[in-house]
Amino acid sequence: MAAQPDEHRPWWRRRRASGDAPEPRMEPSDDELHANVTRLLARELGVAESATEHPRSVTPARIAAWMADNHFSYFVDNDGDLGGLWRGRLFYFFLFGERAEILQIRGQWHREIAIERLEEVLDLCNEWNADRIWPKAYVRVRDNGRVHVVAEVATDLEHGATDAQLSQLLFCGLSTGSMFFDAIDEKYPDPAGSVP
Repeated sequence: MAAQPDEHRPWWRRRRASGDAPEPRMEPSDDELHANVTRLLARELGVAESATEHPRSVTPARIAAWMADNHFSYFVDNDGDLGGLWRGRLFYFFLFGERAEILQIRGQWHREIAIERLEEVLDLCNEWNADRIWPKAYVRVRDNGRVHVVAEVATDLEHGATDAQLSQLLFCGLSTGSMFFDAIDEKYPDPAGSVP
């Protein structure tokens, strides 16, 4: 096989004549790289608008303010936990983690289930969890043998959240929890809610 002339070879395979100094390679400056990345992102994603609000730490006071702004009733229990009723179901709003950066919205179905139905309720929870991201559905068996059905949405907010982000997370926890409880209501209708 005949050797290719240098001008047809890729630059990294070209021979240098002895004594030729290597050609200086110009690296782009940080400003040029930044400008190239900005142009690429603008072309692919569209032009980003400046944020009008920066994320802030989530606190019980911000959650309570959101509840008040949306005309939801809420309370603070003896342990200092913030809770409220949403469509007749009890929900709590917890902040966990070393810096209270994990927001958890935990709802409890408004009725109890007999222990004899535990297996079928666990099956319902597993089906829900297999098909959906939110909420995480599970049960708790109390000391009296009654089963409580729980829905939970947890989000790591290490970098905080804007008011709009916090609102979306709170609505997500409440609405998806309610959807799960509606499914439980369909499976186990309230006997007192039907005409005798």
